[in-house]
Amino acid sequence: MTKRAKQAIGQKILAAFRAAGAEEVAPDILLPAETLLELYGEDIRARAYVTQDPIRGEMMLRPDFTVPVVQMHMENGAEPARYCYLGEVFRKQDHGELPPEHPRDNEYLQAGFELFARDPGADAEVFALFHGILAPLGLQATMGDMDLLMDAVRALPLSGARRAALLHHIWRPKRFARLLARFSAETSPRNFAEAPTVWTGLRSPDEMQARIDRLQADAAETPLSPQWVDRLGRLFAVQAPAPRALQQLRQLVQEIPDIAEAVDRLERNLADLSRRGIDIERIHFDASHGRHTMEYYDGMTFSFAAAGHADWPPVATGGRYDALAAVLGQAQGRSIPAVGGIIRPGLVFELGGLA
Repeated sequence: MTKRAKQAIGQKILAAFRAAGAEEVAPDILLPAETLLELYGEDIRARAYVTQDPIRGEMMLRPDFTVPVVQMHMENGAEPARYCYLGEVFRKQDHGELPPEHPRDNEYLQAGFELFARDPGADAEVFALFHGILAPLGLQATMGDMDLLMDAVRALPLSGARRAALLHHIWRPKRFARLLARFSAETSPRNFAEAPTVWTGLRSPDEMQARIDRLQADAAETPLSPQWVDRLGRLFAVQAPAPRALQQLRQLVQEIPDIAEAVDRLERNLADLSRRGIDIERIHFDASHGRHTMEYYDGMTFSFAAAGHADWPPVATGGRYDALAAVLGQAQGRSIPAVGGIIRPGLVFELGGLA
């Protein structure tokens, strides 16, 4: 009965997405693992169910809908395009040594909406759509912008290799913090003495020499100055109602000019949302929002969370993923900006459903 009720809520959300002009699609449940591993790295194995097919090779139970929907659009779609879907996703949940009191489901419904368009108002359109559907639940809306953070990292006076390492780990806050601390300290030279022994190992001598050269070059790097560490820390810590956060970001632009474009875009998005009748004072802006989600968001991010349920995941999440769409469109020579999000009908059910 409960499962049927969650499906009914999912169908109601799906109807709202269709009313917004979306075409309903049904991506496969079993997906080739290769693409997902290339996009997210081996870390995805810790969260996904992987199996071996004697013909198709390594396969993965669908961990989310975005990748197969983007692939489908790049192969067949025109632009602009809107898609919606409803179905199960499958994620492993790491319980650690003791299972939590309220464990998350390993299989749960997602209702989603994806918009492929070059319209600068696409961010506000998707956010407003989710805001309207979820309005009866009184959820807390939070917004962020990963491009804001990435532009700040790209502005750091570091070598390309060090900036690339920080960007790679920006979605892993603890690793990012350790790297930033290491890049801010003096590095001791490393001595790689030559040994007369015969070479053995999985890597070739040329590969190992290239690795040694990189480590020696890294040791010669100038440490990142404390003022840049401070600027980055203050940027990542911005949390306030959206209009007040915008003021704080405007002040930081004076110290980090490279974030000006992202701040301008945030101001346009907030103005667009206000024109759509949304009270932007009630939107919480968190500069680090999105750093704990899947690694394809590279612009605006958003979530809607239920007050009093800190142990729950967000009821809805979404954001912009232009780079993912560009990567998956390379084979067809196509690229189009994209933004979308998902709602969890199961959590909507727990909150009493939609009016």
